Amino acid sequence: MGLLSDPNRRRALINLLTRLNAPICGMPVDWLVKTMQARGLEVFTQSFSRTLPFPDENKERYMVKGTNVYGILRAPRAPRTEALVLSASCSPGDENNQAVGLLLGLAQYFRNQIYFAKDLIFLVNEHDLIGMQAWLEGYHHTNTTGMDWTPLHGRGGSIQAALSLELNSHVVTSLDLVLEGLNGQLPNLDLANLFYAFCQKLSVLCTIEGKLQRNDWDSVSGYSQAVQTMMLMVMKQASGRPWGDHGLFLRYHIEAATIKGINSFRQDKTDATTIGRLLEGMYRKLNNLLERLHQSYFFYLMPSLSNFVSIGYYMPAFGLLAVILLLRALDLWVQLVTPPPRNEERVNDIAQSCPGVLSILIPLVISHLTGVALYMLPVRFQEMAVEHFPVSETEAVVLTAIAVYTAGLALPHNTHRYSSEGTEQGWRVLKLVAVLYLAVLLGCTALINFSLGFILALTLVPVAAFVTPHVPKVLSAFALVFLSPACTLLFSVFFYQELQEMPVSFQDGWILYLSVISQGILDHYLYGSLVYPLIALLVYPCWLLFWNILFWK
Repeated sequence: MGLLSDPNRRRALINLLTRLNAPICGMPVDWLVKTMQARGLEVFTQSFSRTLPFPDENKERYMVKGTNVYGILRAPRAPRTEALVLSASCSPGDENNQAVGLLLGLAQYFRNQIYFAKDLIFLVNEHDLIGMQAWLEGYHHTNTTGMDWTPLHGRGGSIQAALSLELNSHVVTSLDLVLEGLNGQLPNLDLANLFYAFCQKLSVLCTIEGKLQRNDWDSVSGYSQAVQTMMLMVMKQASGRPWGDHGLFLRYHIEAATIKGINSFRQDKTDATTIGRLLEGMYRKLNNLLERLHQSYFFYLMPSLSNFVSIGYYMPAFGLLAVILLLRALDLWVQLVTPPPRNEERVNDIAQSCPGVLSILIPLVISHLTGVALYMLPVRFQEMAVEHFPVSETEAVVLTAIAVYTAGLALPHNTHRYSSEGTEQGWRVLKLVAVLYLAVLLGCTALINFSLGFILALTLVPVAAFVTPHVPKVLSAFALVFLSPACTLLFSVFFYQELQEMPVSFQDGWILYLSVISQGILDHYLYGSLVYPLIALLVYPCWLLFWNILFWK
């Protein structure tokens, strides 16, 4: 391709990357505007600001203000109704300077090409996902997160596809493809196939989930790595967070992925020119699209870049777990409608065994009120907690969430205070409602985010199947707590670290667990992630119903 064969362009790209190796203190807006204008782009800026609900201690920010800079290369051979996006995040320091330099070099090269039939938008966003969220909301005239941003003065056509660059090292030995987006959304599989095809053509080492595909894929070790890679994808997808700037594009039905440069200290190294050739090839292919990517799968799991597991293969596994709930509900229904043997001595007992409405309604109401408290109180009570306890705002939010969660274990005591003593038929009716509730909840979750639905099903279905008031209380209570949503998250943190081959001690794992909770709440308020409200408002109250059944009087 032309980018490598022209020595002048190659020299200009190398000089640009050399200049960007110097650390940047803040985003150089004026320099970026002048540089893009010098390359013949229509350049625009967008200012934005966002006050976080509580400080983000991972990135040490609370009041975020920034500027996005983007340049549009108009299509010379089309009516400019469609567009492609290439983005790179620019943060303080020199974390992603190589990506910004490569983006500007590609803009200069694409400017001299006449075959593009779509607008090309080169976006440099500040403050990673927050800046990307502001730009996407401005581009599509929506405001779903309450962020303050200035309107965009320049727009291209309808965005068909987008790629985000992350080159955090000056030495790149392999390219990693990141697919997981907001709420577990994935781009069309053809985008991953396109990336893999050009990596093979240019002899570039490519990975997914940081795992390089083995040549002996049909051996035991090959199968083991494939399972490990697929489990990593399941864990990332279940988190519901966007794992790259591309993750927010998927909300607008734009096929997008993030390409990360990895320095794994191998001997084979990939220079910026080769990465530029790969991106040029991908954009030339995307430029030829007559319609959006839709022919391949949107629901899949990838054990490697050359193989995938489609929804038709993994969904039956979830279906088998859901069948257990349906069979249990059917068994409870049969027990309820089948009258016991009638005799004169038991007529009065049977009449008294009919469950009252309050005995069923009160656990449902209190459990969901506890879920509402878990959803609303951590952020609203952070100032009060900081005033009375020596903790930071972030610690106050996390500890309040844990306190509310733990307080919900007193649900059986609260329900028994407001209702009379339960009946044998009463807990069966309550469990029938809870089992059907759980089946519908898990089914809807799996349709949106299979990985999250499957993990929840693995832990909650055994609870729904065995819990009754007649099982041993202490052992069953321990099992219920062990399989509760909070413990499931804790075990997932340690399991994810093991899959990444970076095991942690219990103390470090606990700190990471608290960080995951705070990040999950932040992702909900900043980007609209649905995992936190799903757990707080639906999954946790449903679990509390089974907890109440265990201690039914």
